[in-house]
Formats: sequence, structure tokens, C-alpha cells
Amino acid sequence: QVQLVESGGGLVQAGGSLKLSCAASLRTFVYYTMGWFRQAPGKEREAVAAISGTGGSTYYADSVKGRFTISRDNAKNTVYLQMNNLKPEDTAVYYCNAEKFGRLPPRSDSWGQGTQVTVSA
Repeated sequence: QVQLVESGGGLVQAGGSLKLSCAASLRTFVYYTMGWFRQAPGKEREAVAAISGTGGSTYYADSVKGRFTISRDNAKNTVYLQMNNLKPEDTAVYYCNAEKFGRLPPRSDSWGQGTQVTVSA
């Protein structure tokens, strides 16, 4: 059973930054493609960024390219999402996803509980 725990969300003004973390309880973390998704009220969950097991490949949604950076520390079983120049439209609950030998972005049933990001204008 994969357990994912997100943290780092909060309230920030437009133009500000936040760094999200997702800690995974996985014995073979390097085998897992990791991804960040978000869901705003009344909208479907969408992929934001993803990273392959070794970190050699990444994916970004067009809406966050140049502002968000995904990274991972396989020694700490943790994936990060650095979010800069945040916009009010980035407001959402952010979720972590893990898929073994997965695609970019991953799509498994393994989700964390989410962390709220709110960007004020």
C-alpha cells in the first residue's frame, strides 16, 4: 500500500512562492514516476508536473511552465514542487500521485490527502 503525505501548502499573495513536499512510504521509490496534480473547486483534477524515477524526464502543464519546478530526492523518498510567480488561478488542492514504472504524468490510484494552496490577488 502506497502512502503519500503532502505538505507545504498555504496562503500566499500573487507573485509569491511556495514549495510543496510529498513524502512516500515506498521501499523502491526510484521505480516510481511521481506527479503533482491539482483540483480547483468545480473543476476536474489536472496534472501539473511529473518526474521519472531517476529524475531524468519531466512533464509540465503549459499553464505552469517556467514557473513551477518538480524535483525529487530518492534518498528521502520525497518529491517537491517549487512554485514561483504564483497566480490566483493556481489556487487549488494539490495532490501527489505515484505510479510504478509509470507514465508522465502518472495515473494510479495512489493519492495523498492533498494540501491547499490559496493565492490572493
